[in-house]
Amino acid sequence: MMGEKSSYFPMGQANLLPQEEMLEVGRRKKKLIIGIPKETSRFENRVALTPQGVELLVANGHIVLFESGAGDKAHYFDHDFAESGAQIINNKKEVFKADIVLKVSALTDDEIDLLGDNQLVISLLNLYNQSRESLQRMVDRRLNAIAFELLKDDNSCYPVIRSMSEIEGIASVMIASEYLSKAQNGKGVLLGGVTGISPSELVILGAGTAGEYAAKAAIGLGASVKVFDNSYHSLRSLERNIGQRIFTSVLHPQALTKALQSADAVLGSLRYLQTGRSFMVTEEQVAQMKKGSIIIDLSMDQGGCFESSQCTDFDKPVFTKHGVIHHCVPNIASRVSRTSSIALSNIFAPILLRLGESGGIHHLIKEDVGLSHGMYLYKGILTNSYIGNHFNMPYKDIGLLMAAF
Repeated sequence: MMGEKSSYFPMGQANLLPQEEMLEVGRRKKKLIIGIPKETSRFENRVALTPQGVELLVANGHIVLFESGAGDKAHYFDHDFAESGAQIINNKKEVFKADIVLKVSALTDDEIDLLGDNQLVISLLNLYNQSRESLQRMVDRRLNAIAFELLKDDNSCYPVIRSMSEIEGIASVMIASEYLSKAQNGKGVLLGGVTGISPSELVILGAGTAGEYAAKAAIGLGASVKVFDNSYHSLRSLERNIGQRIFTSVLHPQALTKALQSADAVLGSLRYLQTGRSFMVTEEQVAQMKKGSIIIDLSMDQGGCFESSQCTDFDKPVFTKHGVIHHCVPNIASRVSRTSSIALSNIFAPILLRLGESGGIHHLIKEDVGLSHGMYLYKGILTNSYIGNHFNMPYKDIGLLMAAF
């Protein structure tokens, strides 16, 4: 018996015997209350969690407050979420009282006013359209905030950016094909190639993820593809990932101008040139393009890739200038909102599960470097040096800050 064994040893000697390991259990398995508000941006049709993602969280003991109608634009409806275990809420204020508010588009000033001390917000930051005043209001409210475009995975990649870029690359080729057809008052050109007819030409500016997936989709249709980029390394990586040789070039102005003049469609996913010009493609170069060709600007959220670009929306996505069709909607991934919502939910649901398992954000950011990389506000303290320098605001290193808490 334990009592007899303890009395056998002199006082204090029993403490030297092997003991059972005492694990830290106080901070584990926290029940989360997660709020999913309805998006108000005219550019946003996605929802951050699908019914399947909600079902997974509820099955693990968490509570999901879902604002009525938040999934309608992605063709997920209230009854789908209710059947998955979500609580359907008609009052936006109640949703914003949740421990964690998960949304897709950046916070508006009205939404910031609904948040309180020490809440966690996971959303798009969209630094180029963010104001210093809005960020200061978040600081004043002592919020914890994660920008999902800054999140990293175990391979140091940006999972949300990569996933949305894959979707936008493929979707942009579909858009180009649609507006070249006669059904959209285009010039009636098939984006691709058939026997005995010269293939249509697609020029892609930027050899990143969007450019790569656009190239794959266009090659699959039989189009002639030309890719330009500032980086020779990026061009080589694109060719390696595609698995075949295509036309690639660094950004020589003469070569680019010549390619634009013969192109049927141009996709732009870069903005700045190393030479310092404000736009990659000038209005003069656009004016020299073929009449009836189409430009799709994937960089509108950063100011645009073409000098002739003007921001459009889903109600009126295109305009014509110099005889060239311009498609300049900032968020093309939202055009295929259901697919994009599934991709987002597949990323966010596991993160939320880890938050619950670890006992909350304060523990998880100490353990997960990729998650801490996405955190730009901790208890109202700015922790991202780039954002701090951009707005000339004071900031603290997240690692040093966590050591103090």
